[in-house]
Amino acid sequence: MKAKTNILTLILSSSIFYFANVATAASEAPLVSIDTHNSFFNSIKAHCDKAFQGQVTIDNASGDGFANKDLIMHIRKCSDEKLEIPFHVGDDASRTWIITKTGSGLSLKHDHRHRDGSHDESTMYGGHTIDAGWAQVQSFPADEYSKQLFVNTGIPQSAGNTWQMFIYPEKFTYRLIRQGREFRVDFDLSAPVTPPVASWGYSDEQ
Repeated sequence: MKAKTNILTLILSSSIFYFANVATAASEAPLVSIDTHNSFFNSIKAHCDKAFQGQVTIDNASGDGFANKDLIMHIRKCSDEKLEIPFHVGDDASRTWIITKTGSGLSLKHDHRHRDGSHDESTMYGGHTIDAGWAQVQSFPADEYSKQLFVNTGIPQSAGNTWQMFIYPEKFTYRLIRQGREFRVDFDLSAPVTPPVASWGYSDEQ
């Protein structure tokens, strides 16, 4: 009986060790992406640590607060799986775009903070790729979290949002579209500017 117990204990211990190693290997393995997603991600990552001036080129709604303000995107922090890109509007440093490889595509989130670093009521909305896109262009239709957030915060029309990003050798574009709404900012990648301070809720040591 004792011998059987020892054998069972050995088998159980070996199984635990095996599955622990499998889980560790899985957690350490890089997330894979298809070529178009990788190319798009890496083209942005190539500009890491640089900041660029932008201008609104299309906006068919008024009152968004972008007029006559410096628009700066800063590709501030990059890893193999995530890009953090603050978008400064004048002295408003509340916005950070976060692009993440998920293993099934790319995710875009909008991290909105207050000046004290706390999260805005409307934050972490965005979407996920649903197709291959192109090496230069990816689209992010609103995900279910975002749709529910927009309904809860009184802007249900935003549930139809699709965000697009374009990356070319000398231009980066951020675009929002939905029925009856288009907003677009183009950034000049040929002329880097002085990077701004960290966006709200982040620090320069991160």
